[in-house]
Amino acid sequence: MRTVKSTLLGLTLGLMSFSVQPISKNESLKIMEHSPLEWKTEIIDLGEIPQGTPKVIEFEFKNTSKKAILITNVRPSCGCTNAEYTKDSIAPSKTGFVKATFNAANPGQFSKTITVTTTAEETPKVVSFKGTVVAKS
Repeated sequence: MRTVKSTLLGLTLGLMSFSVQPISKNESLKIMEHSPLEWKTEIIDLGEIPQGTPKVIEFEFKNTSKKAILITNVRPSCGCTNAEYTKDSIAPSKTGFVKATFNAANPGQFSKTITVTTTAEETPKVVSFKGTVVAKS
């Protein structure tokens, strides 16, 4: 009987240790804020593209904030993609771009990502493109 009481007491105390932490006002405001960059599109479907022909993909965005934004880093997901981007500051209400050149060397379906880091947000933005490389006949 003593073992049962000890077990129940331990279980009760263990369950009581799980408590819910309230979200502070600052944290809830961060969650509700929208991105200062408005992307024209975040995913581009290229459909079918011929093997051996590089394909250029352009992602465009608008700065909807009240201060200039700078792209600090652009990182494609693999070596088959090269990326260019707006190097200058993007003023409020102006647009910028991230341009990728995909080397369609291998036939088959593909899905690639590009990670874009800016001074506007702590979390990088990930944009993507996909399609199918059709083998040469």
